[in-house]
Amino acid sequence: MARIVTAIDVGTTKVCTLIAEVEEEEEGAAVQVIGFGNAPSRGMRKGSVVNISQLAQSVMESVEQAEKLAGLTVSRAYVSITGSHVFSMSSRGMIAVRRHPGGITAEDVARVVEAASAVSIPSTQEVIHVIPRHFIVDGQPGIQDPIGMEGSRLEAEVLIVTASSSALNNLRKCFKEVGIEPERFILAALASGEAVLTPSEREMGVILADIGGGTTDIAIYMDGSLLYTSSLELGGNMITSDIAFGLRMPFSSAEEIKKRYGCALAEEVGEDEGVEAMVFGSDKKQVLSRRFMAEIIQARVEEMFDYLYREAQKSGYAGLLPAGLVLCGGTAEVKRIDELGRRYLEMPVRVGRPSGVQGLVEMLESPAYATAVGLLLWPIRQKILRGKMTSKSWKERVIEWFKTLLPY
Repeated sequence: MARIVTAIDVGTTKVCTLIAEVEEEEEGAAVQVIGFGNAPSRGMRKGSVVNISQLAQSVMESVEQAEKLAGLTVSRAYVSITGSHVFSMSSRGMIAVRRHPGGITAEDVARVVEAASAVSIPSTQEVIHVIPRHFIVDGQPGIQDPIGMEGSRLEAEVLIVTASSSALNNLRKCFKEVGIEPERFILAALASGEAVLTPSEREMGVILADIGGGTTDIAIYMDGSLLYTSSLELGGNMITSDIAFGLRMPFSSAEEIKKRYGCALAEEVGEDEGVEAMVFGSDKKQVLSRRFMAEIIQARVEEMFDYLYREAQKSGYAGLLPAGLVLCGGTAEVKRIDELGRRYLEMPVRVGRPSGVQGLVEMLESPAYATAVGLLLWPIRQKILRGKMTSKSWKERVIEWFKTLLPY
């Protein structure tokens, strides 16, 4: 029997809703998207709610579009979370393993993850993810699944992701107005990784940058696990603002020509190429230099790449990511941004496009929908659709997760 899963990506510039039918199969799950809604985001700024009523209206518009297309009504959804209020930290825990005929059990794994999770966090923060990196059995590191192994001492390294309690509560209030209960908040970068990264990239080492309108979400993977995540308060709106200022035009006009004519490599735009757009002080469209616009875009994107590189250095993994950089988010649609990245950062760079779902694929092939698609895939890949993890204890959650874990 097919299950209905709803994902709502709440961003700075848009709110995207996806409704999918999920059919369990022997080799995984088939995800058929049957509903799609997209509405301009109001009431959000740089990943934080600044007006609950306005954001609730945007969410409602997006959800109603998706419900109309799907022909059903939804009451629960997986919701993205992003912003500079999101933090991550590493932690390690250790337990003594009781002797069992079958070796280490799922209960042992649950206990050691619980021990690793027992860290002090500020009262203003709330844990949204505890992600096991790897396990150590009697000093042997790098073990992905220790169940069944023999050993007397089990250690776990986990990544704990927290978000501001007030930011989460504001989102909860917004969704309460809409009549939808958040099934779970999922880190946007983690969701995007599910949609655009390949298993080999995760294994070798890769940095994912989801460049949205107001924030850039960063996730670093290695050995198949998420090692580091952060969020920068910069995004595509900064590029648009620079274009609007430099060419003296309204923000909306700058956004339109950026999407239609923008290019991240100024040298590939002819000196005499022009674009028509509305500018201040005129009631008619004026011809503006496309080359000058490209120079503005290139300068700002290079600045973004500088911040990404510094973040990689801060994480301690710079130089250890042979798979390079994968870009997604709306800004990744700017022409030649991947080539500029390869030249500027001297590493492999590609634009990640969502995959892993069926139905409405043409609508969702843009990197702007990576988070929305990933919100559908994350609970399926983590196998939590068979139970309500949010209502269970940490021990029960981890036991269920390990019993049904799908290898990447």
